[in-house]
Amino acid sequence: MQRTISYDRQNESLIFGDTERVYRDVGFTLHVAELTSIKATDFRTALASGLPDGEEVYVVEGDYDEFDYEYSPPGPVSFLEHQGRLLVRVQVVTKAHEDDDEGSPDPLYRSALRPFLTRHRATLQNIEMVGSQVTSPWVWEFDIECSLRLRTVEDLYEIGRGAIALLDAFASGHLTRETTLDLLRAGHADVLVGQPEGPWLDVKSCHYDLDSTQGKISIAQSVSRFANAEHGGIVVVGMKGKKVPGGELIHSIHPVPVDGRTLRRYQSALENHLYPPPDLLDIECCATDGKGILFLHVPPQPEELKPFLVHGAVVDGQVEGAFISIVRRRGEGSIPITAPAIHSTLAAGRALLRRGQIPE
Repeated sequence: MQRTISYDRQNESLIFGDTERVYRDVGFTLHVAELTSIKATDFRTALASGLPDGEEVYVVEGDYDEFDYEYSPPGPVSFLEHQGRLLVRVQVVTKAHEDDDEGSPDPLYRSALRPFLTRHRATLQNIEMVGSQVTSPWVWEFDIECSLRLRTVEDLYEIGRGAIALLDAFASGHLTRETTLDLLRAGHADVLVGQPEGPWLDVKSCHYDLDSTQGKISIAQSVSRFANAEHGGIVVVGMKGKKVPGGELIHSIHPVPVDGRTLRRYQSALENHLYPPPDLLDIECCATDGKGILFLHVPPQPEELKPFLVHGAVVDGQVEGAFISIVRRRGEGSIPITAPAIHSTLAAGRALLRRGQIPE
């Protein structure tokens, strides 16, 4: 079977498809759009065939025709073959120095990356601060080894890009739903302090009262808000919010009691009061000595499952067990799904059934 990329020793070039890429001053370069057709195993073989151990292949992210080998910096993700292994190297600029008074940030970076890399079948091989700057910011390099099985070079590139996003979030506090989840899993909830609640993030300082029907309805409504929204979301239990002009900020960490029954009690409340069950809903906690933070992650849901219904409602402070409530997230609050929207959904479904078209 023909390889998707190879090294031509005679011309000292990389060949893939109809393209021949020669070595230039900066080294070998590939454009990000070219990575999708190259198998990771073929790429490792090509680099091992001709490049010196540790020689980097850089990825250009902008307009390749405008790229200048002498003056244009390549992107922050590169590849290298080292002792038979293909590594993804990423660079992150931070204010952290390896000789900081509080200690080297190396262990924190490793801890922050571990859940993300484990989920993507990858491991962190090396961290090193590089460059000769005497003042911040400083550049750190991270070498990541990924499983190559059934992967393209684009897949490895995306893992590198994800690692950069997570490390940038860790350093600067700029967060997405995905990086927030990884930080929570890594035990770095403190990075969220000072961040605003919003369309995909909601925090609670105390547990929902799962001994009462009202508390069970409340957690079901909190999850359904994100399940009915476009981008999903995360409910964090164990952090305090603070109202400020224009919204609410996460003010502090407020660990809650966690034991062997806690996650199951949340799961049971949702099973009994939320329908249908959201796809790939995660209920996790990060605890030490019986206290910690619990979080519920609601990925974006298929449109055909919506709307998610909550069995029960709280009206004027009273629990109405026979009622059905439907809510979704908007900004930092929630809004009810209107009667016309519900009716149109039901009418569309009935029309399909009348024509004998039953959705899967």
